[in-house]
Amino acid sequence: MILELPARAARLLPSGRRLPEEVWQSRHRAIVRLAIGSAFCLVLLAWVWGFGQPAAVAVLAAVAGPLLFALPRFGRATRSAATTVSLMAACGALVHLWGGVTEAHFSFFVMIGVVALYQAWVPFGIAIVVVAAHHGVVGTLFPHAVFGHGGNANPWLWAGIHAAFVLAASLAHLSSWRLNEEQVLSDPLTGLANRTLLEEFTHRLLARGGAVSLLFIDVDDFKAVNDGRGHATGDELLLVLAERLRSCVRPGDVVARIGGDEFAVVVDGGPEVARAVGERALVALSVPVPLDDGLLTVHCSIGVAASSDVTERTAGALLRNADLAMYLAKAQGKNRLVVYADGMAEAARRRADLAQDLAVAAGAGQLEVHYQPTIRLRDGRTTGFEALVRWNHPERGLIPPVEFIPLAEETGAIDGIGAWVLRQALRQGAAWTAETGDPVRMAVNLSPRQFHDGSDVIALVVAALEETGFPAEQLTLEVTEGVLVRDGDAVVAQLQALRALGIRIAIDDFGTGFSGLSYLRHLPADILKIDRSFVTDLPRGRSAVTLITSIVELARTLGLDIVAEGVETEDQRRALADLDCGSAQGYLFARPEPADRAGAALAAGVPVRS
Repeated sequence: MILELPARAARLLPSGRRLPEEVWQSRHRAIVRLAIGSAFCLVLLAWVWGFGQPAAVAVLAAVAGPLLFALPRFGRATRSAATTVSLMAACGALVHLWGGVTEAHFSFFVMIGVVALYQAWVPFGIAIVVVAAHHGVVGTLFPHAVFGHGGNANPWLWAGIHAAFVLAASLAHLSSWRLNEEQVLSDPLTGLANRTLLEEFTHRLLARGGAVSLLFIDVDDFKAVNDGRGHATGDELLLVLAERLRSCVRPGDVVARIGGDEFAVVVDGGPEVARAVGERALVALSVPVPLDDGLLTVHCSIGVAASSDVTERTAGALLRNADLAMYLAKAQGKNRLVVYADGMAEAARRRADLAQDLAVAAGAGQLEVHYQPTIRLRDGRTTGFEALVRWNHPERGLIPPVEFIPLAEETGAIDGIGAWVLRQALRQGAAWTAETGDPVRMAVNLSPRQFHDGSDVIALVVAALEETGFPAEQLTLEVTEGVLVRDGDAVVAQLQALRALGIRIAIDDFGTGFSGLSYLRHLPADILKIDRSFVTDLPRGRSAVTLITSIVELARTLGLDIVAEGVETEDQRRALADLDCGSAQGYLFARPEPADRAGAALAAGVPVRS
């Protein structure tokens, strides 16, 4: 119990930031040089003032001796204590050599300022103890050498007075230190901790030896909020999200803002505790935020890393692993939590390599377009094709679209890829129309980024139609509800202009985006495509039947056509036909195939009817 008292007392003291290692080392080297210089000057002063060799040796031993413990093999506390003892001994030696004149005592206050550079409690405590001991003990033994002003009558009283002055100077430095940290260690917008304080707090938790976890939280599509609604709205949103994060954590956990739309939470506990905090955050952050210009719903992606999964117990390692897990959460579709596991670093490197290769894939001839037919359920006739891009990597073979399409979205490569696919598909559609004598409809997907990255979608489509000679009336452009999340009015205007050309607009993955019913009245549309997630549960899933029935009835009311995606079984086809679904796509009818095989099947199979 008695042995634990120093540690308990240390925990009661307010703790500031731990200096970065390179900063601490730089300051320590400078203080060591000062201590060595002080020892040399005092020895020279003792010799000049005629104190003799014994006094010079004693001064050298008192000032330089403690520096043996300031070497790199010792820890920070020991090394800072050693230099503090050396500097305080130098002050005491100066007072003694100078006969106790008042000006000599000023050196103590100078050295207090020097050891304040360590930004730690140990040097201040040592300074107070050394001053009190020197003035009390040495002042009793050699009163005139310490108290030249006549304080030798009561040396311990004057020792207390001098120690009080040193304490006052220490507190002044400590206050300045803490006030400065409050300014530089908090986020100016949200008031949360910033990255520096987060790393310091994490380091202290790790130093205790227990389980520590870190959550890396990124707001999904925050750039769209800033671009579409303005930075003032973005800042207002961040303030609300910061407050919600505070409400999700436990006392003792620290929430920090470490980037524009990036937050982190340090949890004093293992991955199970961190997962519980993260799941609360997912729910809390997804609640619609009331802003001046209406409700705004956002989601976040969260990565979790635990100290048990890192080889080096450092804040940097935890942040790196949590960032990798968050990156994977983004790649898996966003709005989810992923816990770090071995292999994620390799997966991140693979994605980085793929992103680099993807930038040149179209120009290198690695991309190709596959075509999947759309079948009318009433009579089984092919009514057209959807163009789907595939990537045949020269080293890794066929890369799944679920892997490279999100990557293309993230990097912006989707703009070039989308334009290339559009031209290829229209060229092929024109060829099939000429070969069969029937108007072959062609559906091409447009990415939300193609509407928002400054590219002129209308000019792109018009140029492709003119270049290929494909009739606009046979073209269907597929978009998701997500195109409206950013600058919806401008997107609607572009879609209306495309419809004015005779092009049909299909809403892809209907019902899975931004509350489809409310957005549908804004989107100019001709076709609703039922997402495969609803079709999978047919024919036995009651909720799927109810949802599809509602979508079909809604489409009929609005005069829209219906296409169901992902039909893989005869039971699903029959159920959709019974629900009056107009058309369907899926492996039951045909897989996406290259143009030569899809064209061969078209020539030998059922004729196309629009």
